[in-house]
Amino acid sequence: MEKGQSGQALTGPRLGRMPKAEPETRKLGRLGEDMALEYLKKKNYRIIDTGFRIHRGEIDIIARDGGTLVFIEVKTRNSAAFGRPEESVTPAKQRQVRRLAQGYLMSRGLGDADCRFDVIAVRRADDGGYEIEHFRNAF
Repeated sequence: MEKGQSGQALTGPRLGRMPKAEPETRKLGRLGEDMALEYLKKKNYRIIDTGFRIHRGEIDIIARDGGTLVFIEVKTRNSAAFGRPEESVTPAKQRQVRRLAQGYLMSRGLGDADCRFDVIAVRRADDGGYEIEHFRNAF
């Protein structure tokens, strides 16, 4: 077996730690967010930010719909086993998104902006594809 300068056995290039596999739920979430972005672009929304993180939370998508700043929560499901995606935007989640939006507005000096909160639900259809449902002014 070949040894390197430190005397350790070389078994291949040293790349550090192997990255952990992305959990399936996170992959599904990313898929839903990507689909929501494409949907919004087709509806002529102007995407301002994605994955905005502040105060231990995240706003999935921030966009402009005309003169309105829209904070969008995206929920994706592969099956109805745990209910419809939009049902997971509970009152507690709504409070969190409002608090995060307030932080975003303050950090950008947009305290008087016209805003609304939408939910985009992405779910697996019977044909294996995905369906998108957009709830404007969801909360």
